[in-house]
Amino acid sequence: MATIGIDIGGTSVRAAIVSSDGEVLTSLRDRTPRTERETEDLLVTLIGKLSATMPISAAGLAVAGFISADRQRVMFAPHLAWRDADVPRRISERVGLPVVMEHDVNAAAWAEYRLGAAAGSPIALLIALGTGIGAGLIIDGRLYRGAFGVAPELGHLTVVPGGRPCPCGKKGCWERYCSGTALADTAREFMATGEAPVLWRLCEGDPAALTGTMVAIAATEQDPAALAAMDDLGRWLATGLSLVTDVLDPEAIVIGGGVSSAAGMFLPLAVSQFGTLITGAGHRPLPRIELARFGDRAAVIGAALQAAAVTG
Repeated sequence: MATIGIDIGGTSVRAAIVSSDGEVLTSLRDRTPRTERETEDLLVTLIGKLSATMPISAAGLAVAGFISADRQRVMFAPHLAWRDADVPRRISERVGLPVVMEHDVNAAAWAEYRLGAAAGSPIALLIALGTGIGAGLIIDGRLYRGAFGVAPELGHLTVVPGGRPCPCGKKGCWERYCSGTALADTAREFMATGEAPVLWRLCEGDPAALTGTMVAIAATEQDPAALAAMDDLGRWLATGLSLVTDVLDPEAIVIGGGVSSAAGMFLPLAVSQFGTLITGAGHRPLPRIELARFGDRAAVIGAALQAAAVTG
């Protein structure tokens, strides 16, 4: 029987019916409400609308926040209303279905491990490049969540001591140099010192308005500053992946997230440099580096697959 997966982000909620082989059968989308009650009302509404179209056995929630180790509580979510909230129980009682919950990047990693780019890998790592960096780690067929459910926060590894400030309170975090936000920050630095005609046009003369998407567009138009920013992103991706590989020694690294849609402009450089930066370079096997198969559907699919597991 099919299950429902719901990806609950800071700006939108995406829900879908997913088959056992990962096919999205039908989907719905809405804006993320601002209060706990409104958010839960929306989840109940989406589950009700989807379950009215065909039999559903369970629902899975993928949440952008800190999830307790037992996956029963949202401890904290910076862009959602929940604080120490037993969300699965609340929703399950209202919809009459089993409801499971997972961190959104863990759910995406599970989809890629079960049916996607990392299928069958003994140690698989998903790096999701978006506004920041999210990560999901699977070891011997199980998601690694750490002792308290918040691992792995790889985006906040310090790569430049005393570097760019990060909203987490630290400075020099990896995601400050390797993300959509970082891409815009780096492009602004290059705009100040070099030629950037397309970037200036896209941001209408206001560098503060620049976004990572604008940088990607400008790079396709051969804007010098945008191309330099893409190269910089690739180098920082290589640096971070080498550190992570030295610690975890994964068999597969999957690159996903919104920034991965521009992977052709930075991933080849990252892959070529990555192999030279790891400890024992040239004398050890390298993990394969793959692009995510499921794109922005991964968290929905992963949550639905986890829901299917609880019903057998």
